[in-house]
Amino acid sequence: MSAQPQSFLGAAANDTDALETKEWLDALSAVIGEEGGERAHFLLETLIDHARQAGIDVPFSAHTAYVNTIPTDQEERCPGDIEIEERLRAYMRWNAMAMVVRANRLNPDDGGDLGGHISSFASLATMLGCGFNHFWHADDGAHGGDLLYIQGHSAPGIYARAFLEGRISEEQLLSFRQEVDGKGLSSYPHPKLMPEFWQFPTVSMGLGPLMAIYQARFLKYLHARGIADTSKRKVWVFLGDGEMDEPESLGAIGLAAREKLDNLIFVVNCNLQRLDGPVRGNGKIIQELEGEFRGAGWNVIKLIWGGYWDPLLARDKEGLLRKVMMDTVDGDYQAMKANDGAFVRKNFFGKHPKLLEMVAKMSDDDIWRLNRGGHDPQKVYAAYHKAVNTVGQPSVLLVKTVKGYGMGKSGEGKNTAHQTKKLTDDDIKSMRDRFGIPIADADLPKLPFFRPAEHTPEARYLHERRQQLGGYLPKRRPRSDEQLTVPGLDAFQAILEPTAEGREISTTQAYVRFLTQLLRDKDLGPRTVPILVDEARTFGMEGLFRQIGIYNPKGQLYTPVDKDQVMYYREDKAGQILQEGINEAGGMASWIAAATSYSTNNRVMIPFYVYYSMFGFQRIGDLAWAAGDMQARGFLLGGTSGRTTLNGEGLQHEDGHSHILAGTIPNCVSYDPSFAHEVAVIMQHGLKRMVQDQENVYFYITLLNENYPMPGLKAGTEEQIIKGMYLLDEAAPGPLSVNLLGSGTILRESQAAKGLLEQDWGVSANVWSCPSFNELARDGQNAERWNLLHPTELACVPFVTQQLSRTSGPVIASTDYMKNYAEQIRAFIPAGRSYKVLGTDGFGRSDFRSKLREHFEVNRHYIVVAALKSLADEGKLPAAKVAEAIAKYGINVNKINPLYA
Repeated sequence: MSAQPQSFLGAAANDTDALETKEWLDALSAVIGEEGGERAHFLLETLIDHARQAGIDVPFSAHTAYVNTIPTDQEERCPGDIEIEERLRAYMRWNAMAMVVRANRLNPDDGGDLGGHISSFASLATMLGCGFNHFWHADDGAHGGDLLYIQGHSAPGIYARAFLEGRISEEQLLSFRQEVDGKGLSSYPHPKLMPEFWQFPTVSMGLGPLMAIYQARFLKYLHARGIADTSKRKVWVFLGDGEMDEPESLGAIGLAAREKLDNLIFVVNCNLQRLDGPVRGNGKIIQELEGEFRGAGWNVIKLIWGGYWDPLLARDKEGLLRKVMMDTVDGDYQAMKANDGAFVRKNFFGKHPKLLEMVAKMSDDDIWRLNRGGHDPQKVYAAYHKAVNTVGQPSVLLVKTVKGYGMGKSGEGKNTAHQTKKLTDDDIKSMRDRFGIPIADADLPKLPFFRPAEHTPEARYLHERRQQLGGYLPKRRPRSDEQLTVPGLDAFQAILEPTAEGREISTTQAYVRFLTQLLRDKDLGPRTVPILVDEARTFGMEGLFRQIGIYNPKGQLYTPVDKDQVMYYREDKAGQILQEGINEAGGMASWIAAATSYSTNNRVMIPFYVYYSMFGFQRIGDLAWAAGDMQARGFLLGGTSGRTTLNGEGLQHEDGHSHILAGTIPNCVSYDPSFAHEVAVIMQHGLKRMVQDQENVYFYITLLNENYPMPGLKAGTEEQIIKGMYLLDEAAPGPLSVNLLGSGTILRESQAAKGLLEQDWGVSANVWSCPSFNELARDGQNAERWNLLHPTELACVPFVTQQLSRTSGPVIASTDYMKNYAEQIRAFIPAGRSYKVLGTDGFGRSDFRSKLREHFEVNRHYIVVAALKSLADEGKLPAAKVAEAIAKYGINVNKINPLYA
């Protein structure tokens, strides 16, 4: 929504009856004075509605004047000691600056600086200080604790505060961005790297606001279902105005308003600058965001001007100052703070003679002190107070600040502020003087940190404020206090058994049966969180609609069209399913909230998010990486997986690479099972690791929509399934043998190829089910590393090598994924054995499964040819046999490589 500067005085020139206008305004003022703002608001809305019904075009405007939302006389007064808080902020500003500057003076032999950011915290210090001192509760048992999504680039300031609190040592400050030795501080908020400190990773721009919205909704969900009392808790989200250009930043604000998430507060730090220059040099970012949020239904609180402006605004009877405030664009506002008072007098107040007259008795220094709202602790407190007491709406605070506040000529208001990591001696001295830091001139070159002694009023105040609020923040719980026991594998016996003749099922159905059984467990059932993105019927999960209901805070205000059916669409205030609609990013953010509930809520939850596998890691890969950072625990289910199983859907839907992407996330454990019993074994194992043992991993399992007979679990193969490889069909004795490896749907092509090899060519074949080439590769790489670093000790043998060493002959791996997936284990094939890989490289397309497998050269005929070619390469068969097989199976040797087709 565009928000160009506009004049609010221009209407007077078109007024045909000024006296009548004055009477209306006087009447409205009387209502406001006698009956309050709510009555005035009601009257105005009623008049507007009446005008529209009379056919009068009343344009909608989501914008208000470019002044503070809260009038001065309605500000809640801050109960704190403003002077002490100002001194504490000064110490934090200094220590944050010193930490970054000292880190960039190290000059290592291999070159390069460590980086870091000073300017973001400089603009945020007052807002963060107000929250820590007066609003943000820690988890003290009675209060579950507020959740803080802190603007990532302000991390140095958070460390500086923790240093004053005694939670971080000077040694740690000196090791900022030096983490390899285990005593440093992470560059940004990273729970993986500081698991007892940071809760949420936020520096991948846009993910913080998206995840926070679903986090706030999940708190409401837990409360509605009676799992946890979250009624007192708030989710606070600190964002940069430049970050709001990320589509994810605004993508879910409608959900927040629709579900009335009054436990959610966005604070947008509008310092008007992004990394390279102005956010909206020709416009006004605060006005633009006001329109976006107000239009979506949020409570918008603008905090633009600090208290030094109040007397001037009170004298602005003609509205000239407000007009200039509105007409001045952000690029010019940035310039005002990058220069001095004389510049502001000339270029801002100089826009009208009466404004120059208004400030005639003010010195240039007085004009320079005219502050922005985000640097006024009283006004920040008033804005926060209004936000936390708002009911029925999420709130957004649009707070104007100065980037690099206090950095002086080196960065204050400058386009280079974000990249400024080093300050000159003069800049450092100027900052020391400006903020009254008690460090002598002689010590300035050493840039010492400063922490007031424990007995001082500042130190006592700092600790007392946090004690009143339940403890220190940020703080993360690495393990839940809960101890839940996972049922044994025998609880899922029905899924482990072979299917009866004519009762074929898919692995998707096996998953649904597993989930249904889990929901019956008295302990784990209520903790199970099925998450859908409008595909329940695709995956055969519609039976859960009536069984456990779909969560909706309004319940179901309508009669569903399928109410007369057994599996009707049932929404409920205490529903268990999270139905996110056509919204993969929202589904993933919802999953993350549930998957980290053990930490954020001290409640172990078990989320199962099922979706088209193509629209998983490829679409929301950054969120999946963040989930790893956040130590998420839960199941991601990639349905209709593989390049050739989803016949008819085509290029955009057919997934041949999600397992490769999953393998890039260190704590994501991924499987591509072929059979129902594999699904059950893997999922029960995942429950034990994540729920019972509270291990910080999450599982990605791909599922198929093909129905076929399930062979059932072969006793003793459970551990091998988990490790990623077991012998499914053993070769018959014979002079020539090969080993066929497969996963997912293509394993059945390997089984069919075994029959052709034995029947047509006299070659026996072992068929190996490999539910996870990723796990096999990790095991092999771990063994290689051990052997590299322990050359004199007994060598570690990769699991692939162990398994295949019991057999002989070439090895052929075939999957419904790109060749890179199975190529990962090449190094671990026993020495002297050939290894060929078939895969589905290239764009997908629509057709029947058999045609797609022929196109991608992964069907039984290509597997047979690959096996014969391997034997021929070893001199065990004449090459003419390979050519004979190609002819026999009608393979077109001149067709284009599917990679390029």
